[in-house]
Amino acid sequence: MTLLPKVELHLHLEGAAPPAFIRDLAGQKHMDIGGIFDERGGYAFRDFRQFLKVYETATSTLTRPEDYHRLVLAVLAESAASGVIYSESFLSPDFCGGRDVSAWREYLHAIREAADLAEKRDGIILRGIVTAIRHFGPQKARETALCAAETAGEWIVGFGLAGDEKSGKPKDFQWSFDAAREAGLRLTVHAGEWDGPDSVRNAIKDLGAERIGHGVRAIEDTALVDEIAEKDVVLEVCPGSNIALGIYPDWRRHPICALRERGVKVTVSTDDPPFFRTTMAREYHHLAAAFGWDSDAFIDIAKTSADAAFCDTATRDNIKRKLESSDA
Repeated sequence: MTLLPKVELHLHLEGAAPPAFIRDLAGQKHMDIGGIFDERGGYAFRDFRQFLKVYETATSTLTRPEDYHRLVLAVLAESAASGVIYSESFLSPDFCGGRDVSAWREYLHAIREAADLAEKRDGIILRGIVTAIRHFGPQKARETALCAAETAGEWIVGFGLAGDEKSGKPKDFQWSFDAAREAGLRLTVHAGEWDGPDSVRNAIKDLGAERIGHGVRAIEDTALVDEIAEKDVVLEVCPGSNIALGIYPDWRRHPICALRERGVKVTVSTDDPPFFRTTMAREYHHLAAAFGWDSDAFIDIAKTSADAAFCDTATRDNIKRKLESSDA
C-alpha cells in the first residue's frame, strides 16, 4: 500500500509535526513544554480536549517563519514516504503571526519556499487552506479570513474552520466564510466528528461548505447521507484519527465503507498523524484489512480526492496523470 500514489486533503501542518522535532525545537529555545510526551516519546493525551491543549502547547514552539520552513520539509518527507503525491494542509494565521497580515505573509513565504524544495526533492505538491480556529471565536475568525483573502491565489486555495466543534454554531462564522468565498477561496468545515449530523447539515446550509472535514457522524441520519451524496459534498475522512480518539471502537465499525456504498464521495487522510500514530500507508493498510479494499478501490478514492482538491486545473491534471499511470 505504501507504493500506491495517494492524495491527502485533510492534514493539519502543526499537528503533523514529529514529536522529536517539537522536543528538539523546545530544547533549542529553552522552552518548558513538559507533560506533553509519553514514556515512548510520543504525544500524550487522554481525550479530545486534552489533545487540543497538547496540540497548542506543541505549536507554541513554532515561533518564527524559519521554524515553519523546517516543519514543512519534515512533514512532507514523511508524507512522500507514504506515497502521497499531493497534499492540502490546514494553516492557521493564529499560530503564524497572530493573524497580522504582514506577519502572516512572512510565515507563508517560508512555508511556500519549503514546499517548493520538497516538490523538487520528493515530487510531492502542497497547497494551503487557511483555517480559523472555532474555539477562538468568530471575531478572531474574521481576522483569519482577512489574512486568507489577502493571500488567496494559486497556492492558498481554500478556507476552513477547525477546532472544538461544539464551540458556537456554524452560522456564527458566516461573515468569515462570505469573505473567503468573495476572495475566490473554496470552503471546507470540520463537522460531524464530535457533534452529530446537524453539525454537518448546518455547515453545508449556513456556510456553503463543499467539503466536510470528517463528517462521519452523518451516518446517523440516512436523509443527510442521501443529501450529501446528491449535492456531491465530499467527506475528508480520517479513520485512524476517529479510532484513536474513541469515536469508533475499531476499523471494522468505522462508517467510511458504509458511506461510500451509499454513494457518498469519501477521501482518506491522516488529520494529525503523529498524534494518532498513523501515516497514509497505515491508513490504507488498515482499511484494506477491515473492508477488503484492493488497489482499484484505493486508486478510485485517490481520483475522487484529486477531483475534490481545491487546486487549479493544471495541477489537478498533473495529479490525475500520475494516478492514471499507476493504474495502467
